[in-house]
Amino acid sequence: MNFTEYPASELRYLPRAAVIECCAEIDVLAVVEDALVRHGRGQTMLPEEAYLGWETSAGTAARSLAMPGGLRLSGGLALGVKTINGNLGNPDRGLARSQGLLMMFDPEIAWPRTIMESAYLSATRTAAVTALTARLLGRPGMRGAALIGCGTLAKAHLALLPAGITEVCLYDRDPLRARALAEAVRDRIEVRVAADAESCVRGRDLVVTVTTVTEGYLPFEWLAPGALVAHVSLDDVLPDVVRRAGLVVVDDWDLVRHDHRRLLGRLHRDGLLLGPDGGSHPGVTPEPSARRVDTTLAAILTGAHPGRRSEHDVVLSNPFGMSILDIALGQAVEEVAARRDAGVRLAM
Repeated sequence: MNFTEYPASELRYLPRAAVIECCAEIDVLAVVEDALVRHGRGQTMLPEEAYLGWETSAGTAARSLAMPGGLRLSGGLALGVKTINGNLGNPDRGLARSQGLLMMFDPEIAWPRTIMESAYLSATRTAAVTALTARLLGRPGMRGAALIGCGTLAKAHLALLPAGITEVCLYDRDPLRARALAEAVRDRIEVRVAADAESCVRGRDLVVTVTTVTEGYLPFEWLAPGALVAHVSLDDVLPDVVRRAGLVVVDDWDLVRHDHRRLLGRLHRDGLLLGPDGGSHPGVTPEPSARRVDTTLAAILTGAHPGRRSEHDVVLSNPFGMSILDIALGQAVEEVAARRDAGVRLAM
């Protein structure tokens, strides 16, 4: 038996190839910057994420994230939810660690309107945040970058290298993966492969961690004066980097402090890290030596915080990853797809 309140309707499905084609017509950095500014002005909706973790039959850790969000744009609301699933064992199978879907909603009837592959969008917006952070917080004249981890996110970062970077050093626990990535980009930038993480990091102006590690290994002493650390994979630096950095920046403090699986969230729960407002974790007495998170990227973009204080300060950026960035890009992709009639129409 059918129901008359469910008339025939369609949604648009955009596979990865269509998403990539649409993104080629979008100024990704401008879209991500606009979303961050709107977040700083209170024009976004960012609920908590839902997390499902499990262990595969092979004993590797896997998880699924559901990340809803919305933005108030001049033309109305942009609403959606991203699901992104990952398995730490996938690279050993020759597979990307993560894959998922982004679902965009019709804000008037609340039904799904568009579904698109989200792994490409997720990697692209992550690299865009790093590029924006480097523009805002990189020390003057920075030239050398270190990329720790040579998977999908490393490739996305190399596609959106900040202006001024002329030399990149790569390191991966799998030397073959690092060498393959170096060969793929050698014709457009000076690149070399390091034998270990320390030699990759030392002397670099920009350090980007894009790994799958769950234990820290990167101490403050490896970092050059004035270095900017884009702590993308969130568990690579040791606590002394947080403690000694001249500036600690997050994208959204509420997301960071609620996540006990990542370094800054653990430090907050242990009383070693305070929020930008000086607040401690509920029920926790902070240690006398606890440091405060300085600000958010949005606050710097909107001028509410001045950002870097000295060209000699080490700056730690800890971008948790916000759904609103995926949704802002998804909205832009939707507009291009509608104009091109891209993707496939699916009956609901």
